[in-house]
Amino acid sequence: MTEYQVSQIYEELKESDLYILTEFFKMLGNPARIRILLLLMEQDANVRDLAAQPGMPRSAVSHQLNLLKSNKLVRGCRGGKIIFYALADEHVQRIHRCSV
Repeated sequence: MTEYQVSQIYEELKESDLYILTEFFKMLGNPARIRILLLLMEQDANVRDLAAQPGMPRSAVSHQLNLLKSNKLVRGCRGGKIIFYALADEHVQRIHRCSV
């Protein structure tokens, strides 16, 4: 059998880092969240705009946005009474580009 070497990256990972990675990939494991992230890659949007997509009721969109926001994948910016959502930073787009 082949003997595997433990990489430096693996050795430097803490248990808390593994938890963060697990939660990040969990967020990407839901089709509704992926759809929202893809839409936000094109432009910032509010719940109403995102719910205009087929099969995306407002309550479901709000719930998914809250999960994405709590996991720091999206951020909200208030414009009067409306909150516009955007990708938190470019790392989400980079991951998508690598997966395609």
